[in-house]
Amino acid sequence: MDQRISIVTLGTDNMDRAVAFWEAMGWPRKMKKWEAIAMFQCGGMALAIYPFDKLAEDCGMKDRGPGFGGFTVAHNVGSKAEVDELLARAVANGATLQKPAHDAFWGGYSGYFCDPDGHPWEVAYNPFMVPGPDGSVTLAD
Repeated sequence: MDQRISIVTLGTDNMDRAVAFWEAMGWPRKMKKWEAIAMFQCGGMALAIYPFDKLAEDCGMKDRGPGFGGFTVAHNVGSKAEVDELLARAVANGATLQKPAHDAFWGGYSGYFCDPDGHPWEVAYNPFMVPGPDGSVTLAD
């Protein structure tokens, strides 16, 4: 199996609200001909937004339970100032600040917001993994 993640799909209770949030964050929706799912280009991969119940049905699982789902999505940026700016922008567009930006134990700077559907997103500046011009990260050996 190739080491690749192609699409991350997040469930939503409200497609219109979720799409409006990501568009307000500056992410243009792609492949609009598919009304039931919203797709956003993220460098060499995609973010998809799909109704919770349909997503659970598609993977043969029960609808979500309460609380933390066991994963986060991370968005790395090139500076501490960018972390602060992105967290503020997310909150201004309907996200909830989950954990304010802070100097992290691992040597970087990060904070968390929860998108309007409650998915936790880390915004991080990692001086050991600065994103390339296309937003990609390369892991050292």
